[in-house]
Amino acid sequence: MVKILFLHPDLGIGGAERLVLDAALAFRSKGHEVAFYTNHHDPTHCFAETKDGTFPVTVIGDWIPRSIFGRFKAACAYARMMFAAAYLAWHVIPAEEPTIIFCDLISLCIPFLKLARGPFRVVFYCHHPDKLLTTEGGLLKKVYRAPLNWLEEFTTARADKVLVNSKYTARVYQDAFQKIKDVPDICYPSINTAFFKRTVPKCLKEIVPVGSDKFTFLSINRYERKKNLKLALQSLAELKHIIDDSDWDRVHLIMAGGFDPINLENIEHFMELTDLAAELDLVDKVTFMKSPKDVEKVSLLYNCKALIYTPSNEHFGIVPLEAMYYSKPVIAVNSGGPTETIVNDVTGFLCEPNCQSFADAMSMLIVNPELCERLGEAGRKRFETKFSFEAFTNQLDGILTRERQLISEARANEYERKHK
Repeated sequence: MVKILFLHPDLGIGGAERLVLDAALAFRSKGHEVAFYTNHHDPTHCFAETKDGTFPVTVIGDWIPRSIFGRFKAACAYARMMFAAAYLAWHVIPAEEPTIIFCDLISLCIPFLKLARGPFRVVFYCHHPDKLLTTEGGLLKKVYRAPLNWLEEFTTARADKVLVNSKYTARVYQDAFQKIKDVPDICYPSINTAFFKRTVPKCLKEIVPVGSDKFTFLSINRYERKKNLKLALQSLAELKHIIDDSDWDRVHLIMAGGFDPINLENIEHFMELTDLAAELDLVDKVTFMKSPKDVEKVSLLYNCKALIYTPSNEHFGIVPLEAMYYSKPVIAVNSGGPTETIVNDVTGFLCEPNCQSFADAMSMLIVNPELCERLGEAGRKRFETKFSFEAFTNQLDGILTRERQLISEARANEYERKHK
């Protein structure tokens, strides 16, 4: 048994949080001890594993502000993680003696973790280079971001091992960090299938006021503008002009997603979407849900007919895997991670990011139930073959084995050096 410490900025609800929790579950399934350290943890806005005692969670540095008068959010996030990493280096690592420290999202913590002495390895999971996620701005924004971008590349290179979530992200990583010569390892995320197996889905009417006789499309994504959720509504409006009235009467769209009540963008974008639904005369055709509970999410996936996934250039996208597990076809944008999980015309449709392309794909599923079923079954088979939790666990266990071997070699070299 080895000890693994996870350091993550905010243990809320999102793809990055789901990834680190699944990685922790994978390590624990192999008999290893796992603990989480984070800057922020809200028991009312998190995954079950961080509030039901599955993993111990320690919060460090939450007193440091998230922004300064609404600005400098990246700098504040970096400061919070640096403080947490320094705390681990001076107080936790010497006592716990971990084999691996698994961190993600903010690489600036890596040099501070390495202030600690000991034979541990730092594994950094790069979901996507942060320098590419910031919006463009004027001269002051460029001056502000320049040192942060340089620091991101410099500190990422200090990791003992870098993992990425897809071939797409690997290419983006190498383009963004051209001074880093080491090639990152690809570690495809999965889903916690044990939870899905033991969770009994509820009837759809127990979750939302939608009948089981409806042809229900489902969209699951955080209420953020970059997720392009407006495309789902615009596609639904376009669909009305493609199918006949009887089919249109059966159609319904459920939009569910992470909603943080202290996140201004979540609040604003939710209002933008509800306003758009009213503008497009879709109020009776759309149901909005905020931060569905795990059993509600399972029930939505189980009862829907197909998943609509609207982000462009998504780093990976965990929700399509969840839909494939439940044998649901996925309609997604033909870019980013979904091009590696979805096979066009086999497990779903890869579309151009416009309402006409999405509406055409949606109409094919509505008028051809056999096609819908066939694509869903193919998706489940692809999930089991390439993206199962067992495959994910084996990937991480192989990485852990290699890192332990490198630790042993380093110890042997150090011993030999001292006894020459």
